[in-house]
Amino acid sequence: MEDTPDISVVVPVHDEAGAAGPLAREIAAAFAGRSYEMIFVDDASKDATLAELRALMAELPALRVLAHSANSGQSRAVRTGVLAARAPIVVTLDGDGQNPPADAPKLADALIAAPPTVALVGGRRAKRQDSEAKRWASRWANRIRKRLLKDDADDTGCGLKAFRRDVFLRLPYFDHVHRYLPALTIREGYENRYLDVDHRHRETGRSKYTNWGRLTASLSDLLGVMWLKSRSRQPGSIREF
Repeated sequence: MEDTPDISVVVPVHDEAGAAGPLAREIAAAFAGRSYEMIFVDDASKDATLAELRALMAELPALRVLAHSANSGQSRAVRTGVLAARAPIVVTLDGDGQNPPADAPKLADALIAAPPTVALVGGRRAKRQDSEAKRWASRWANRIRKRLLKDDADDTGCGLKAFRRDVFLRLPYFDHVHRYLPALTIREGYENRYLDVDHRHRETGRSKYTNWGRLTASLSDLLGVMWLKSRSRQPGSIREF
């Protein structure tokens, strides 16, 4: 495996036995012939997720497996993967397999081709395969968040994103930050772009979130991100002498 790949694919997983292994193979197929690595971060799973991934390391040389000793949530798992990533471009996917890896290269390529002012290319689920209640809750949450934060994103809940590693590491970290990357990227002075991606039914396991859980967390998160935006000032162009 190359020391400095072009793309790092980061996948947070928690209790995704049965999904993690097939997902890793799909990522390998999607990026075949490319300079890449994939980093699965196991967030203290209680099932066979970690064992399943470790068993695949001999088969998939691009696979790296990191494991938390304590459950810390999706955002922390993503950050762990990004910190370990060796590539300047990071692509994230949800570990449940609902984000088709076949869409990941087009997001990475769009970001690579974009000017340096663009720091994130987000996926937008064109035909979301979730329950009507979940889709309804997301529509309202996206409308409220977009109006309050003016983050230009229609679907921040899509786990499929490509972003510049150095910009991500400049952003403030908090739990659930993965849902606010577009707003925080704009706050840092960069632009976002979006592409339609596919979405699949969950085949194994169960969702780690509920509508009520998302609502209670998002209320305080929204206030926090609004405060962060209000306390930001941009320096314009920077010259070194």
